[in-house]
Amino acid sequence: MAPAPGGSAVVTTHAGHHAATGADLGAWLVPLVLVLVTAGIYLAGTWRWRLRRGRAWDPWRTAGWVAGTVVIALALSPLTDSPTARAHMVQHLLLGMLAPIGLVMGAPVTLLLGVLRPDAARVLTAVLRTRAFHLLSHPVTAAVLSVGGMFVLYLTPLYALSTESTTVHHLVHAHFLIAGYLFAWAIAGPDPAPRRPGMTTRVVVLVLAGAAHAYLAKVLYARAGELPPGTDYAVSDMQAGAQWMYYGGDFVDILLATALFATWLKRRSRSREAVGVGSSRVGTPRT
Repeated sequence: MAPAPGGSAVVTTHAGHHAATGADLGAWLVPLVLVLVTAGIYLAGTWRWRLRRGRAWDPWRTAGWVAGTVVIALALSPLTDSPTARAHMVQHLLLGMLAPIGLVMGAPVTLLLGVLRPDAARVLTAVLRTRAFHLLSHPVTAAVLSVGGMFVLYLTPLYALSTESTTVHHLVHAHFLIAGYLFAWAIAGPDPAPRRPGMTTRVVVLVLAGAAHAYLAKVLYARAGELPPGTDYAVSDMQAGAQWMYYGGDFVDILLATALFATWLKRRSRSREAVGVGSSRVGTPRT
């Protein structure tokens, strides 16, 4: 992405992990392989689901998973591989917020439980029921890891270090993707989650996390030229990046809220259907 008018691109601190141009087909290799491999594994799982269950896997879930992998590929592609604050912010939004929603709505745990052998499925279920997993997947914990990670990145020298070290750069990306997935899963995941907090808790955490994300964007906008520490982004470029964080974060939060209510309504509808079927079975037959 080009820097904003009147600003210069930052670039003295960025190392060789940035590709020079989107015209280089080699730069697309990793993203394309990532999409093909992850989508291929998932599709193989849906095929095995059909064989074992005798019914097709939900195509909307497949679409969600594939969309998530495509967003990850875009985030890692030359399209966002630019040494500007705006490009980095778009990259982090795609990896840490947008892609996780698609992946989570793909319900991979449900799919995995349906295709694993019974003994392996029991092991996975046991892990999902552990206290440690319950703590890790709690919406509050997930929000701290996801949104809190952004505060650490942008308000400490970690961001500057990530522009100088390829290893740190990739670790930051991995953290954003994993933490973002955990947060989306804790808030709106359709997968089974023993002891998952109720709707009120998840809505409150989502609202507070969105407010914290917006606050960080305002801080970065107000202190453009100073933050992140150790960088020399032009003020106009950093302010543009902060605007991407603010408005892009709001957009993704709306998507996550929509997914939350859609999942909740679907579960509620299924519960009512189950109650209705149970009642009809024990009731007196009509003549």
